Amino acid sequence: MTIHTRSNLSSLRTLRSAVIAACLGALGATGALAADLPGKGITVMPVRSSLAEEAFQTQLVVRGLERLGYKVASTKEIEPATAHVAVANGDATFMANHWTGLHDAYYANTGGDAKLWHRGVYIRGAVQGYLIDRKTSEKHRIENVDQLRDPKIAALFDTDRDGKADLTGCTPGWGCELLIENHLTAYKLRDTVTHKQGNYPALMADTIQRYKAGKPILYYTWTPYWVSAELVPGKDVVWLQVPFSSSPGGKKVDTRLPNGKNYGTLPSEQWIVANKAFIDKNPAAAKLFSLMTLSISDINAQNLRMRAGEDKPADIARHADAWIAAHQKQFDDWVAQAKAASSAD
Repeated sequence: MTIHTRSNLSSLRTLRSAVIAACLGALGATGALAADLPGKGITVMPVRSSLAEEAFQTQLVVRGLERLGYKVASTKEIEPATAHVAVANGDATFMANHWTGLHDAYYANTGGDAKLWHRGVYIRGAVQGYLIDRKTSEKHRIENVDQLRDPKIAALFDTDRDGKADLTGCTPGWGCELLIENHLTAYKLRDTVTHKQGNYPALMADTIQRYKAGKPILYYTWTPYWVSAELVPGKDVVWLQVPFSSSPGGKKVDTRLPNGKNYGTLPSEQWIVANKAFIDKNPAAAKLFSLMTLSISDINAQNLRMRAGEDKPADIARHADAWIAAHQKQFDDWVAQAKAASSAD
């Protein structure tokens, strides 16, 4: 049995008041913190291409924006040319898959720096170009796309029996199809090479099946992407060089590497590109976009998991959360610096 003396009751009342005050204080602090989030009350619209593997890099940016208090709408899938227009006009807020070189014209033609914004590099060292299977390369000593002008060499890669090489190319609207079309003309390959376009993942699935059946293959790809994990350059396939530099629209770009080799493109960067009017009003988002970085090896690893069947939105969300957990200190620092940028504005 507990005996409550007047002193005990007084102490209990004091303790209860202190607990209540502490709870109210905590709730007030939580409310203040929520109110202090720079993105509170602002909705953001991300866009990306139809390439499912770009969802991961977009989702990481979404996670950062959510930590800043922004409400992020579901990502819309539109191809890069249209995506740049949407972001420039304010119909979308940002895209996380702008390729330097490949998408330069899209950036310039939709208003450039007057309507679009970017700072920093999200992904470094992305490469792209033409490859064939190593066995055919070594047997016929094929090292350059220029050799495809020879009808006998081109016929090795003929899949529809029309006598021309079938090149697995890019989905229309991605930008890389323009580079391929330019090269076919510049290198005088149109009489011997057909550019196969359509759904790129489906086309590559057929290409990989031909490889597994021991047949020659000719295709265009890039990294980061799962293709180079299944068809490993140097082991299963080899990159082809080009006879000289040539870029779409007559743009003068020397694509030769320091070692003298020329694969038709230079290593690229991928940027987070945002609507400039949004950035002018949201220094926290601007700081976050400028700080975020993602390695090609991390993207390749995640893309392989998608290739293995983990390709549903819930899977990709889980992959993003796992990446953040593995890089928690860095991610938290990005968010902290972004909040500080808002406070300093």
